[in-house]
Amino acid sequence: MSETILVLGASGQIGSELVIKLRSIYGVNNVIASDIRFSEELAKDEAPFEIIDATNKNDIKNVVLKYGVTQVYQLVAMLSANGEKYPEKAWELNMTSLFNVLELAKEKLINRVFWPSSIAVFGPSTPKVQTPQETLMNPTTVYGISKLSGEFWCNYYFEKYGVDVRSLRYPGIISWKTKPGGGTTDYAVDIFFKAIEEEHYNCFLSENTRLPMMYMDDAVQATIDLMQADASNITIRTSYNLSAIDFTPEELTLEIKKIIPDFTIEYNPDFRQEIANSWPQTIDDSKAREDWNWSYQFDLELMVKDMINNLQSSKKAESSKL
Repeated sequence: MSETILVLGASGQIGSELVIKLRSIYGVNNVIASDIRFSEELAKDEAPFEIIDATNKNDIKNVVLKYGVTQVYQLVAMLSANGEKYPEKAWELNMTSLFNVLELAKEKLINRVFWPSSIAVFGPSTPKVQTPQETLMNPTTVYGISKLSGEFWCNYYFEKYGVDVRSLRYPGIISWKTKPGGGTTDYAVDIFFKAIEEEHYNCFLSENTRLPMMYMDDAVQATIDLMQADASNITIRTSYNLSAIDFTPEELTLEIKKIIPDFTIEYNPDFRQEIANSWPQTIDDSKAREDWNWSYQFDLELMVKDMINNLQSSKKAESSKL
């Protein structure tokens, strides 16, 4: 059966790259990108793009009916650091957008739903090393609270209404195509931009803060692999632990300096340090490996080389236009 896919929040860090990959698999016209603002990039060459407010159920429903959508990737969310600045807005956006899609799936207008969770669901009492799939969770941020609540709502809609909803607990995601979007793990993206532009970075986390991370290529592949897996193989309907690499700002800096020797860093931890301290250092993702054969491709060295390579090429291309 052919799929018609709607990606909500397509202009975000994950969405912008996920759309490209999905279009390469399912065809450009079968993947509708959408966001609250128009994106010239995602709509170029007449690729389908719709402006949608994900907190408005009718906005989503109208597009689902217009295109005969079978799958929805619901990526709309306010991230951890921004969520702490605007807690009520974060809760409203993160929860209402999820409910709207789950309700449409309950009404049988959608066959399958993807919704991202996060390592933010864990908290200070969670085991920090090889954090288990099922463990104590006491999130300390609005983002984490909304993601943990969302996980249980996903499971509820699966158990109660048979909604085929699937989810991943993303670690920090690193990409060269989009700049940081207000997450605590975003230092690991911003550091590359600053290394190329200024050869110096002021880090908002301490040098020994270990966090689980993942290169965007692996995150996109994991998402698609999960959605393409046979429903009989999906044993977790809250959200799967997902893991790839882990490192500290100091370890990342040493790897960057192998390519950019003059790069320097200073550490000035802010409120995000407390958030990072509440999160795991490494993740046990054995259930994802067991159920749908998850494995990652990019280790730290390969990721750093690819990030710097692409950013330097992008900078040269921009300079040549001037």
